Amino acid sequence: MGALVVVAALAAGGGYWAGTGLGVPADARSGAAAGTPAGAVDQGAAASATGERTILYYRNPMGLPDTSPVPKKDSMGMDYIPVYADEQPDDAGVVRVSPARVQTLGVRTAVVESRTLAVPIRASGRVEIDERAQAVVAPRFDGWIERLHVRAVGDVVRKGQPLFSTYSPELQSAGEELRIAERLQRDSSADPVAGEAAARLAEATRARLRNLQVGGQAGPRQTLHAPVAGIVLDKAAIEGARFAAGEALFRIADLSRVWVVADVYERDLSQIRPGQHAQVTLDAFPGRAFEARVDYLYPTLNTSTRSTPLRLELDNPDGVLRPGMFARVELETGGVAPTLVVPASAVIDDGERQVVLMALDEGRFQPRPVRLGARGGDFVEVREGVQAGERVVVSANFLIDSESQLRAALSNMNEAAAPPPVHEAEGRFEAFDAELGSVTLTHGEIPALKWPEMTMDFGLASPELVRGLAPGAPIRFRFEERGPGDYVVTRIEGPGDAATPAAEHRHD
Repeated sequence: MGALVVVAALAAGGGYWAGTGLGVPADARSGAAAGTPAGAVDQGAAASATGERTILYYRNPMGLPDTSPVPKKDSMGMDYIPVYADEQPDDAGVVRVSPARVQTLGVRTAVVESRTLAVPIRASGRVEIDERAQAVVAPRFDGWIERLHVRAVGDVVRKGQPLFSTYSPELQSAGEELRIAERLQRDSSADPVAGEAAARLAEATRARLRNLQVGGQAGPRQTLHAPVAGIVLDKAAIEGARFAAGEALFRIADLSRVWVVADVYERDLSQIRPGQHAQVTLDAFPGRAFEARVDYLYPTLNTSTRSTPLRLELDNPDGVLRPGMFARVELETGGVAPTLVVPASAVIDDGERQVVLMALDEGRFQPRPVRLGARGGDFVEVREGVQAGERVVVSANFLIDSESQLRAALSNMNEAAAPPPVHEAEGRFEAFDAELGSVTLTHGEIPALKWPEMTMDFGLASPELVRGLAPGAPIRFRFEERGPGDYVVTRIEGPGDAATPAAEHRHD
């Protein structure tokens, strides 16, 4: 029973805070108006020392949820009412729990601190070949494959290792042409013109052979070698088959280093930069994480998915990362400047508002609304509502359930404990609007609300209250303040009948 009483008391404090809002604007709640007693005491002390009261803000004279940092008037010409620092309640919404009961419940607290928040970005991707570490073997001449030295896809080759030997009539013709040109050059020593022509022919033939990538070899049979070390990914070469110039016969790639290309959403692009650390996980190796670095962020955006490709580089010395594998990427991001954070377990979120329980001194707890920012790991950014060094409750997670279960009952309890304010005034009946259920009255000054003499509309609890009243009739009336800007007339006394009311409607 004792624990239930504490739960109800703390949840009641949360309901009271949500129901009243303390009548303080968002900007004021982050300071002295946010329920920080020390701040209020300091401002009050400063005001006493100077002899001047500190104005926090100006509120709407009709009780509407509208404030202003500077003096102003409302639509009816009424001045906004100043709210002074020494008028703020010190213990609004505070619930007191005995230290012994706090220890029994196991309530733990944490300090609001400033830190750089790490916000992970998750994306899906695939393992791909490093395009800079692959090569294709495509002869520049026509011919036949006489012999294969590497016969299967997946074979590991060294740089310079023989792949296949060829026979090419085109190379045989070029070789014969070179030998004839060289012989003419030697035999034309007596004829300088013929010798010069033979020399030019021989050099042109050598250039042609170099362009065919056979170097200085002049012969129909050639052996082609692996241009890079790696693994054979594709092999179109078949022993005895004919090939055409430019046909790709081998594709070799070095898989000791691979890429992971992932798609990141447009909203996350501002948090990604080259060199950023990342972790890659694959379905093929559950429980194992591969370290990676952001190598490149592509300059294009896919308009259908609103995402941009991101390239990561991973070392693959044991060759377990195979091109085409599905990969999950998690990037570690965070703001450059530290920000105020609280543990995520400290936040009570009912979908409409977010509240933290402030741990004050001597077993006092105060619900305080907050405005949250980014989430990262076990922490969440608080942009408004708390200050560094304050303490929040992090282990009272049962309040989340109890707050939702007791909300309706606590709301009724609060209404019964705090009936709506009632005011009385003298004035004149002007008109009754049956369709809207409102009445127009002219009243004198009402000091309790700081209202001057004016004509305004009120809600009417019952049409019986104005039966028999003529426009211009003097009256004395009573009205309730049922909410911000909601004023309802519940009693009207007719002319010459100050002791007996003409009609009355009670609000229960």
